[in-house]
Amino acid sequence: MTLPETRYTRSGDVNIAYQVVGDGPIDLLYSGGWITNVELGWEEPHIARFYERLASFSRLILFDKRGTGLSDRVPDDRPPTLEERTDDIRAVLDVVGSEHAALFGSSEGGSMCVLFAATYPGRVRALITHGIFAKRRWSPDHPWAPTWQERDEWLAGLAARWGGETDLSVIAPSLADDPSVKSWFARFARLSVSPSAAVALGRMNTDIDIRAVLPTIRVPTLMLHATGDRDARIEEGRWIAERIPGARLIELTGGDHVPFFANADRVVEEIQHFLTGARPPVEPDRFLATVLFTDIVEGTKRAAEIGDRRWRELVERHHGLVRAELRRHRGVEQDTAGDGFYATFDGPARAVRCALAVRDGVRELGIDIRAGVHTGECEQIGGKVGGLAAIIGARVRELAVPGEVLVSSTVRDLVPGSGLVFEERGPHRLKGIPDEWRVFAAV
Repeated sequence: MTLPETRYTRSGDVNIAYQVVGDGPIDLLYSGGWITNVELGWEEPHIARFYERLASFSRLILFDKRGTGLSDRVPDDRPPTLEERTDDIRAVLDVVGSEHAALFGSSEGGSMCVLFAATYPGRVRALITHGIFAKRRWSPDHPWAPTWQERDEWLAGLAARWGGETDLSVIAPSLADDPSVKSWFARFARLSVSPSAAVALGRMNTDIDIRAVLPTIRVPTLMLHATGDRDARIEEGRWIAERIPGARLIELTGGDHVPFFANADRVVEEIQHFLTGARPPVEPDRFLATVLFTDIVEGTKRAAEIGDRRWRELVERHHGLVRAELRRHRGVEQDTAGDGFYATFDGPARAVRCALAVRDGVRELGIDIRAGVHTGECEQIGGKVGGLAAIIGARVRELAVPGEVLVSSTVRDLVPGSGLVFEERGPHRLKGIPDEWRVFAAV
C-alpha cells in the first residue's frame, strides 16, 4: 500500500504529527507505548501488516506523542504530563473530524486512552488496551509493579545503552533472537528520541498512577494482555479488568508486551470482532472531571469592616479575577454562591494551576481564599455537574487554611511531571465520606 501522508496539528503550543489510514466506517485511534514514530513504524514488516489489518475495517488514526517521533520535542527537564498527552489525542481527533472514535492504547499509550475515555465518554465509542499498567512503582497494595530499585536501576543505565543493540527479551521475547528486528528497534530508538529524552520520558512513565480513574470508565472496554508479559504482569491486567466496569479481559499466550508480533493476528481479530458487533450507544451522563471549590476567608468579617458598598465592589473584582483565570485554564463555572466558586476542569493540573493563580491574584485585593481540588467521577444533575467527587472537593476545601490550595491524593497521583509541588497534610476524615483521605498542599 502507499505510505500515508504525515500531517501536523497544534496541541497547545506543540505540533503533533499524525496519519490517517483507510476509510472504514469506524474511527480507530492507536496510541503506542513509551516511544512512537509514525513513519518508521511502516518500515518494520510486522508493524506495517498490523496497521494494514486494522485499517482494513476502520479509519485508522496514528500519531506521535509530544516529545517523540515527528512531533515537537519538549525540554528534558519538563517532560509531558499524562494530561498534556491526553490533550494531544483530542487535538488529533479534532483535526481529522472524528467525533466518536474507538481508542486503542498499548502500554503507556493505554494509560492515556483510559484517562481520555473517562474524561470524554461522549467522544469514545470503545476503549481497547494491550499490556497496560495502572501504576509503575511497587507498593504493598500493588505488588506486581516493578520495585523502586528496579525502576531506578533501569533509568540509571538507560542513556548509556540507548540506540545500541536492543534486548527484546522483555518487550518482544518472541523475536528476541531476530537480528533484523533488533537492528530496526535500535534505529527506531535513535531516530525517535535522544538518550536524555528517553530517560526523561521513562521517568515520567515511572510516576504514572491511574488507579483512581479505572472505576469511572463508562464505555465498552476490551483488554488484551499476554500471560507471560514481563513488563506489565498479567496480575496487573487482571486487577485493572476487575476495576473497569464491564471490562472484558482476553489473556493472550506468550510474553510479548507489544501487540504487533507474536499475537498480532489474534489482537486484530479480537479488536475487529469487538468493534463491528452491535452494541447499544453509551449515554455519557457520568464522566471523569476535576472539581475546584474556592471561597474568601472570613468574608463576613471583612464585609462588616469595610461596609456593604465597598464589600460588593471587592467581591465583583474577585469574581472578575476568578472568571478570567477559569477562561485561561479551561475551567467551567458551575456555581457561584456569595463569595465562593465551584468550577470543573478536564485536567487536574489545570485546576491546580488555576487555584494557585487565583490565590496569588486576590492577595493584591487584600483578601485570601482557600481552595480544594479533587478528581473523580461526576454526573449531570439538573444541568450542572455534581456527584460524590464534588462533595469530596468541597470537603477538601474546608480543611484548607487561609491562602492554601489543598488537593486530594487522587489529584497528586495524576499530575507527575507537571512541575507542581505538593506538601503532605496527612490523612483526614471528610464529613459524610467513608474512609480516610490523604490531602496535600500545592505550593
